[in-house]
Amino acid sequence: MKQLINYIISELRGFFPEEELRELAYWIIEETTGMTRTQILTADKGTKNIPNIEIILQKLRAHEPIQYVFGHTEWMGLDLRVTPATLIPRPETAELVEWVLSACDTHQPLRVLDIGTGSGCIALALKRGAPLWQITGLDISKEALEVAKENAQRNHIHVDWLHADILSPISDTPFPIPDIIVSNPPYICDSERRDMDARVLDYEPHAALFVPDTDPLLFYRQIARLAQHLSTGAADSGHSNLPAQAIYVFFEINEAYGSEVCEMLRQMGYTNVQLKNDLYGKPRMVFGTIAR
Repeated sequence: MKQLINYIISELRGFFPEEELRELAYWIIEETTGMTRTQILTADKGTKNIPNIEIILQKLRAHEPIQYVFGHTEWMGLDLRVTPATLIPRPETAELVEWVLSACDTHQPLRVLDIGTGSGCIALALKRGAPLWQITGLDISKEALEVAKENAQRNHIHVDWLHADILSPISDTPFPIPDIIVSNPPYICDSERRDMDARVLDYEPHAALFVPDTDPLLFYRQIARLAQHLSTGAADSGHSNLPAQAIYVFFEINEAYGSEVCEMLRQMGYTNVQLKNDLYGKPRMVFGTIAR
């Protein structure tokens, strides 16, 4: 087994950072053999035949993300299918989920709208953390919603799904009236493409990644307008579970536009606007409330 690990490392050297190679080797062996990490570490004298190892290595050398190679990933305790129709869930998005769960009452049946749900990762992680919440995941991509539905089934979690274009007129879609809106929308400017890893640029869905350089706050502005519109509906319906009598809005953001997103929300009448750093000290999340 040690020989196989060394072979995988040698074949991928130069294509991945040196510090990632051993972990990749273990990941490949775990996926293809069903062996646990402990079994791999204690199988020094044995070998395990992996008939398709060369195909796997070829895909990885072509910059295909390992999550797409194997068709799934583990994230926040969830086993999530991922395809080129969906982004691969990232650690900073897990931080966004944790912020929502810590800031809101998980013991009340709050209504949550996850805009740009993709694989459904945010919606499903929130539902697992707050089973009483009524969660709807929205996406423009029918292919992504099919993946999200499959992920709900494989993790035995119930979430409602809505096919809609957030950039279309608000009146075109019967949005549910939420207490919480959470979104990881497209936020990478077109001009940033040249600095991106090929594993992202060549394989992940561009519609879920990029915004025009001329309007980097496009999705944040539209979602903020939607929350304004729905806050009026919430007031009219008497639906108000949150103590602040407001809709809470949480965004994952481009670290270059934290101040701009916050200022935009303030100008639109949002209060309690907060900019939050991720674990690396980068400004990656924004929160605000809009009164009902």
